[in-house]
Amino acid sequence: MTVVDQRQDTQTRRSRPVRDALTHGQGLAGVLIVLVIAAAGIAAPLLTNYGPNEQIEGANLLGASAQHWFGTDQVNRDVFTRSLYGIRINLVIVLVAVPLGAIIGSLAGLISSINPVADVIAQRIFDVILAFPLLILAITLVAITGPGIFPVVAVIVAAEIPMFGRLVRTSVLKVRELPFVESAEVIGAGRWWVLRKHVLPNVVEPLSVQIALSMSVAVFAESAMSFLGIGVRPPDPSLGSIISDAIPNLDVNPAYAVGPLIIVSALVLSFLLIAQALGKARRI
Repeated sequence: MTVVDQRQDTQTRRSRPVRDALTHGQGLAGVLIVLVIAAAGIAAPLLTNYGPNEQIEGANLLGASAQHWFGTDQVNRDVFTRSLYGIRINLVIVLVAVPLGAIIGSLAGLISSINPVADVIAQRIFDVILAFPLLILAITLVAITGPGIFPVVAVIVAAEIPMFGRLVRTSVLKVRELPFVESAEVIGAGRWWVLRKHVLPNVVEPLSVQIALSMSVAVFAESAMSFLGIGVRPPDPSLGSIISDAIPNLDVNPAYAVGPLIIVSALVLSFLLIAQALGKARRI
């Protein structure tokens, strides 16, 4: 196979994973689950007659019914309504934090792959971040700033930077050793031209898998932080805080916790399905 043929074959394989993985099998199932849940959150005002913090007279800890699908909480609020609005907050945090962490981490990984001094500095920073478990990092930041959406986003971004940084660094170093990249360098192509035309397009595949995995982790992280009381501030609805509030009332209204828990589990599962489908497509 010639250098040109190898480059064309690489480009063909590179364009296949996202298209195939997201339109067939478990990848399609994951995408559909995410879209349905996201649509429910966006259409929350159309799907319920209540506000997220509206107190309904005489509706204290009611069980699941046609009127209140997940029942009501201890302060007479509709749990289904709060779950729908909680989806909004969860997805907004995830869709902001993960891409931001991916961008910062990818840039750091790219720079470290071409500059030895930057590489040493970046790797030591990554080591420091990875030395702290996610929840310890969250508690430390909340102790400084207080609970809220900002510390949740900041913790997820910080956790994702070393993941994407090391992934991009490894992928760039690997692709730079391929024959068509070496040929481009031999004929005098500039370093940034080679990176832009040959290296970066071949890094997209592993990045797409990592982004899907990071989405699933971010959904869980946001819910866990809110569950522990160091995430979204009440009375703003969050799936994690709803589950936390439901724990003392499971014997009265099990749907209070089960409904939001199913939503969180479905979101995590859907992103894992997408990541698994992308990973399988890469190996074809």
